[in-house]
Amino acid sequence: MARLEEYRSIVGSDTLEELALLARPLAGKSVLNVNSTAVGGGVAEILSRMVPLLQELGLDARWEVVKGGEDFYAVTKKFHNALHGDPTTVTPKDFQVYEDTLDENLTRLPLEEDFIFIHDPQPAALVKKRRALKNRWMWRCHIDLSRPSPAVWEFLKPYIEQYDACVFSAPSFAQSLRVPQMLIAPSIDPLSDKNRELPTTEVRDILERLGIPNDKPLVTQVSRFDRLKDPLGVIEAFLKVKPYINARLLLVGGTADDDPEGAQVLAEVRERAKADPDILVLSLPPTSHVEINAIQRASAVIIQKSLREGFGLTVSEALWKGKPVIAGAVGGIPLQITHKHSGALVHTTDGAAYWLKVLLNDPAFAQRLGESGREHVKQNFLLTRHLREYLMLFHAVLNPGTDMIRL
Repeated sequence: MARLEEYRSIVGSDTLEELALLARPLAGKSVLNVNSTAVGGGVAEILSRMVPLLQELGLDARWEVVKGGEDFYAVTKKFHNALHGDPTTVTPKDFQVYEDTLDENLTRLPLEEDFIFIHDPQPAALVKKRRALKNRWMWRCHIDLSRPSPAVWEFLKPYIEQYDACVFSAPSFAQSLRVPQMLIAPSIDPLSDKNRELPTTEVRDILERLGIPNDKPLVTQVSRFDRLKDPLGVIEAFLKVKPYINARLLLVGGTADDDPEGAQVLAEVRERAKADPDILVLSLPPTSHVEINAIQRASAVIIQKSLREGFGLTVSEALWKGKPVIAGAVGGIPLQITHKHSGALVHTTDGAAYWLKVLLNDPAFAQRLGESGREHVKQNFLLTRHLREYLMLFHAVLNPGTDMIRL
């Protein structure tokens, strides 16, 4: 695990000094993060890197995962889709399964730390225990709440309003709430296995081991197999331009413990792709970070054609590697990409096809987009910035209503 000193050459000494200054008054404070899965997805990746750095800064930080059965994860997947705006039917029984499962978790989680940091809807109702405690609770929403299903949101909202503060990833996700709302974008760790520099020989060896040919430019989407990531739309965009380009499409991802639909979507993608030898579908374990790194570095163009998106960390990952990115103009993606400056934002399959053709036919333009995108990520979406803003959040909830906090 990287230590803070190792980031100095990337972010500069001033950043590390500011982190130390912010952390000093919080030394010894305990922080408990709670989410729904230990591996798979951006939340788990961020927490696995964030918690050790908080510990290094002097906070007593740790991380727990709520436990639930298949019924619970089926319900929370419904919640996830509904909060993204899908017309998903959620029944009274679903709400009961959710509450019963979290009540069971409350019997094993003391939740007595100074800061309780709950991530996403799955564990949100744990806050019902807050009344008996004198600590600070924060709810961190990583998903797109710009058009939530009224039924699910109205069920969750009374829980959310019991928190001391809410954190969203993009301005469009803000809701009408009685508690303070903060904007904190997610981040990538430039020193993690998924983002660190890799020798060309290692990239080549990994591709060979995975059976990925490198005889043609590689167009890649890295995502969980989820309908909101639109893998079938990526295939359609590729097929539209295939007569005019010489390239190979790779759809690579996996599933997560809290996503029971993943296997079904993967099967649909494989069925659609099986007739074309230039479309490869690769399902990897959620710990395949070096492999993902190598695939992104070997790719000519990265696609993230999301229909809904909380933030889309794969965009920052690709931009950090200097790659041109074509991405859906949804959720937090427009925070990462300025159209035609640091990538291409699209709204349709035809738009994705158009930009795929443009970037593959103009490598110099594609390179300029990637270079601009890398600099934007360096300034805005690295883990040290994220860590600084979490420390500021802790100060804010300790001092509600205060305009100035003396460190």
